Amino acid sequence: MQANKETLADRPDAGPQAASEPPIIELKGLTKKYGEFTAVHHLDLAIGRGEIFGLLGPNGAGKTTTILMMLGLAEPTSGTARVCGLDPVRQSLAVKRRVGYMPDDVGFYEDRTALDNLMFTARLNRIPEEEARRLALELLERVGLEQASGKKVGAFSRGMRQRLGLADVLIKRPEVIILDEPTLGIDPEGVRELLQLISDLSRKEQLTVLLSSHHLHQVQQICDRVGLFVQGKLIASGDISTLAAQLDEEGTVTVELEAANWSAELTERLSGLAGVIECRVAEGGRQGETAATLLCRSDVTADAAAAAVDCGARIVSVRRKQYGLDDIYHRYFEGGGAHG
Repeated sequence: MQANKETLADRPDAGPQAASEPPIIELKGLTKKYGEFTAVHHLDLAIGRGEIFGLLGPNGAGKTTTILMMLGLAEPTSGTARVCGLDPVRQSLAVKRRVGYMPDDVGFYEDRTALDNLMFTARLNRIPEEEARRLALELLERVGLEQASGKKVGAFSRGMRQRLGLADVLIKRPEVIILDEPTLGIDPEGVRELLQLISDLSRKEQLTVLLSSHHLHQVQQICDRVGLFVQGKLIASGDISTLAAQLDEEGTVTVELEAANWSAELTERLSGLAGVIECRVAEGGRQGETAATLLCRSDVTADAAAAAVDCGARIVSVRRKQYGLDDIYHRYFEGGGAHG
């Protein structure tokens, strides 16, 4: 990606509802320095109401520092942040009332029950006792802990603690929830269930979710858009298809064809298709098939399939390659300095 190439993060319409209302999170030139070290470098980002946004990057990339500035827990060196229309530096308490934050390791009173812990949080947020109890029991049911409401938190598994943490940030009915590595240390099935829970809550409640993680597959499962964060810089932002399109700087398309009964004629036909720049052929597939990778100026999937049939080949598979977050992650992160 060219350094000056526009990403969705640069556009004023970033986010699903930004056309009709201001972004619920808006960061402009946000920078944080510790002496000579720049933890966050001129970050521009807009997130719309109801959006699930994934901040993806390796440990130490600056994700948590960004979150702390958004919550008013760290003051920017320069730039501005607006969360729910508020300035976290000057209106930090108001921001905290509207934003629920779940760190990677949620702290609870270990010798108290799940219900007791939620009731304590409710009291801190000045929710009346009767309403707090109703909310706490409802949230425990929604996060799948209704049977464990009277169990002491010290006996909870990591996954149960994270579910309780989600209930804990939701009890004050926030407009935005920020989750910092929420799946850390949870088994694969627990991860799947927690991510599904986060997605369902966002859709039903129109909650805005900022999910910080270094696990690309988890981010891809539930996020509307992803921001790739490297060495304090947001080097790309958009949905998966947008980021994938940006990988091919010249607008090229990759088509992959695998077939049996391959012939030299088929190789020649594929190489000669209109729009094909290069045809790479490799033998020795799973059942002795031959595979071709076509680098093209346009999508020639249908033409490649027709050529294979005409040449008497038996098609095993033919597809236009779609970049997944794996490809995007490795291309951007391995060359982070070049793209920044």
